[in-house]
Amino acid sequence: RAGRSVDGSFNDLHVPTMGAMGRRFGRNFALEHVFPDTPNLLAPSPRTVSLELMTRGTFQPATVLNLLAAAWIQFMVLDWFVHKRSKTQSIRIPIQPGDAWGAPEMKVPRTEVDPAPAGSKRPPAYANQNSHWWDSSQVYGCDKDIAEKVRSKIGGKLRIEPTGLLPIDPETGVHFSGFTDNWWIGLAMLHTLFTLEHNYLCDLLAHQHPNWNDDQIYQKAKLINSALMAKIHTVEWTPAIVWNPVIKSAMNVNWYGLASEEAQDLLKFIDKSELLGGIVGSEAAHHAAPYSLTEEFVAVYRMHPLMPDDFAFHSVHTGALLEKRELNEIAGKHTPAIAERLTMSDLFYSFGTCHPGAITLHNYPRHLQNLTRDDGERLDLAAVDILRDRERGVPRYNQFRRLLRKDPVKSFDELTANREWRDQIKRVYGGDLEKVDLMTGLYAEPLPDGFGFSETAFRIFILMASRRHKSDRSFTDDYRAEIYTEFGLDYLKKTSMLDVLKRHYPQLAPALAGVDNAFHPWKPITAPV
Repeated sequence: RAGRSVDGSFNDLHVPTMGAMGRRFGRNFALEHVFPDTPNLLAPSPRTVSLELMTRGTFQPATVLNLLAAAWIQFMVLDWFVHKRSKTQSIRIPIQPGDAWGAPEMKVPRTEVDPAPAGSKRPPAYANQNSHWWDSSQVYGCDKDIAEKVRSKIGGKLRIEPTGLLPIDPETGVHFSGFTDNWWIGLAMLHTLFTLEHNYLCDLLAHQHPNWNDDQIYQKAKLINSALMAKIHTVEWTPAIVWNPVIKSAMNVNWYGLASEEAQDLLKFIDKSELLGGIVGSEAAHHAAPYSLTEEFVAVYRMHPLMPDDFAFHSVHTGALLEKRELNEIAGKHTPAIAERLTMSDLFYSFGTCHPGAITLHNYPRHLQNLTRDDGERLDLAAVDILRDRERGVPRYNQFRRLLRKDPVKSFDELTANREWRDQIKRVYGGDLEKVDLMTGLYAEPLPDGFGFSETAFRIFILMASRRHKSDRSFTDDYRAEIYTEFGLDYLKKTSMLDVLKRHYPQLAPALAGVDNAFHPWKPITAPV
């Protein structure tokens, strides 16, 4: 069975349900360490942590990145993990006197627990509503009904309007794609781009294989496009946000190996060493445990500070300001309107020439601290982020470090070099280092040279990045011409995010001149004098 199934089943042919949609999240730590801290679920109040430690005063930019990097990670996260929210049970966060929330409590739906056998003494476990594999379900869907609806059924292609935009779903009022929760213009841009890339692949495959039917072309284009997104994340996005030269080399080894491309071609029949040839194309292995994403992996990908609150959109041709918008004006049901008012080239140019926020304390988007969804639900997402880790039994910061075999921080002075933050954290947590939440610690932690986010978080990041490749037969045993075609392997070797952008939006070429990574700041365009 070649290619990827809709729901992630049959990736491992011996255990067909491994990593499939609806399977449980795993753990990076032993189960005795991951029970929810129920007595302290609201201690200190997640809302207090949000207001006192997360609130953005002055926007702190991440100047080595462009805003496309922020949109990209959310684009990836939509493929990786979604917890099911309970429709009947909730956690109520009391609102303290003087808080401007305007209601006595904040009602947060509980994460729905996956049913366990009667008498189980294990900590609660939660099922992933996506597949656990890196299979681009955010574009293609992991539910059969959605997967069918996104297809045009002509030449293997996905649905796209003659305008080059995604169709609008009349039921939700947002664009239609594989997964569109938490929709905003940044996601609409990337979903559109990789829908166009899928259709481009379909045209090339149809030309090379005129006897293939719609489904054969679709499956092969999906396989290749999914691998391209994984490659971009591994060798382009990651070295952009973690620009330490050692990490850049490590991520390239993860995909390519140490040998040059020419040497790999010579050695591919006689040597499968991962160090020499990379994980991709090596033999699949699960490292003694069934593959799944983990709750700890979910926890370290809480990167909302990357999002600005204010956006300026400029012309790709002249650099002239076209309009300014706040985050809530380009999200949810407002998204299609801005996609129709501005061209995709203008949107991508605007994202490429401005910065996301730094992943640090006091830089959480104010609109997400007071978020009203299209369905009317109102939440402080920073408070919810803190609450979710406690609810799901993710250890607090110091214990998390111990379980990674890192020394715990021994004082608030060691936790952060910022004296003001140090005093604030100490006050919020009552002087108890062991109570400091994981997210608080990760945002406060001093960063090594060339790191855009916590080195503690990076331990989980790099472990799971390698495992997601090594366990997936589409990146290992099946990463060969018989499955991908010779064309597919050559395309994956040669194609970068820059190539994809310039292919579909050639107007971007002047802004990309001299840019070596699509997630680094682009060249501003100025009107001729």
